[in-house]
Amino acid sequence: MRFLLRCKIPTEAGNKLVRDPNFGKMLEDYITRVKPEAVYMVEDGGDRGMIFVVDIPSADMLPIVTEPLWQGFNAKVEIRPAMVPDDLKKALPKLKL
Repeated sequence: MRFLLRCKIPTEAGNKLVRDPNFGKMLEDYITRVKPEAVYMVEDGGDRGMIFVVDIPSADMLPIVTEPLWQGFNAKVEIRPAMVPDDLKKALPKLKL
């Protein structure tokens, strides 16, 4: 199932990460492991942020996707199910309204 994962890194933690020569490798390793459909680096309420579009086929995969962000980046993480238009197209005939 497709999810929109929003990661907000507090300024102080973000400053430490940017100065860490291993940060780029840590981020690259995370992206390689999680294999997101898309990755965006954004400003988020004055802090650094990242948005990932990820496929999570089962609930036991949630820690694999979220823990590295909490522990490695000191991030606040929000995760929401998401659909593309084809998903909605499949769902509409099943609605009993």
